[in-house]
Amino acid sequence: MTDTEDAHEFTTTVYYDEDADRSYIEDKTVAVLGYGSQGHAHAGNLADSGINAVVGLTEGSSSWEAAQAEGLEVATTAEAAAQGDIVSVLVPDTVQPAVYENDIEPNLEPGDTLQFAHGFNIHYNQIQPPEDVDVTMVAPKSPGHLVRRNYENGEGTPGLLAVYQDATGEAVDEVLAYASAIGCTRAGVVETTFKEETETDLFGEQAVLCGGITSLVKTGFETLVEAGYSPEMAYFECLNEMKLIVDLMYEGGLAEMWNSVSDTAEYGGLSRGDRIVGDNVREEMDVVLEEVQNGSFAREWINENQAGRPQYTQLRQADKAHEIEAVGDELRGLFAWGDDAGNESNETAETEVSMDD
Repeated sequence: MTDTEDAHEFTTTVYYDEDADRSYIEDKTVAVLGYGSQGHAHAGNLADSGINAVVGLTEGSSSWEAAQAEGLEVATTAEAAAQGDIVSVLVPDTVQPAVYENDIEPNLEPGDTLQFAHGFNIHYNQIQPPEDVDVTMVAPKSPGHLVRRNYENGEGTPGLLAVYQDATGEAVDEVLAYASAIGCTRAGVVETTFKEETETDLFGEQAVLCGGITSLVKTGFETLVEAGYSPEMAYFECLNEMKLIVDLMYEGGLAEMWNSVSDTAEYGGLSRGDRIVGDNVREEMDVVLEEVQNGSFAREWINENQAGRPQYTQLRQADKAHEIEAVGDELRGLFAWGDDAGNESNETAETEVSMDD
């Protein structure tokens, strides 16, 4: 096949800096609700781009002084929503419906914009906005501390962009301007829909990125330990080296990874990988996707939160108690890279501590 025949034909639109006109938001006020991982990045980047931004927090929030220390205007959530022509809802999904009902909806005016970084509550009808406001989404595909760091370094963070409701006729232009102001169009933003973003995001988290990978790592670790190998060797082979492989895939796709490992590793992976992730896994992935598509996962998660998160708490505690965690804690403290890795983890944690604000 020629290179042309091999090439993938893109079916989506990608926008860049030259496609965005910031004049669509330069005379508007953006209310950034929340100052957690994404909130602090959006607010800081908007302000540095010359956009009038106000951070909305609950009274007594631990993030109030932190936001003010960055030179940002801070108000209560309701006050910020009242000031905002664009209300960027960056509090956690689980509290968004209550925040919307109590603080946002009473302060929405015709022509305002309700904006999200994830489509969960709109797609599953937990928030039902009035017909006279725009409803949009800008979702950076990165933790907030990297969105902020990349912006400050003159770089960008790839993102997703969607319009759910265009009441004004200017929703696309406005959301592109917002994506530009937080630095996403420097790297490129992919046009999608609330439905597609929500369902692919949930499926990816459950089947691959969070659920699938962690289960694969733990199962591999358990298999080696139960066969008599040391937990330390099992940790290195099944968890520590995961980052090395993922970095190669991130940089150049699967082909770059295969080109970088030994021929023995490549043959072993190619000939055995489908035996591990076989038809039974594919069938279960179909079930997981169906649960996302038909809303049963969303209902389960909503009910779990309303019940005080009993299953969530139990699952989380069981995972933390797994032997691989104790082995990892000990090993990371023995090696030079442990300090650097710990600092990075702490930085991420510190920016996410206040996500409930």
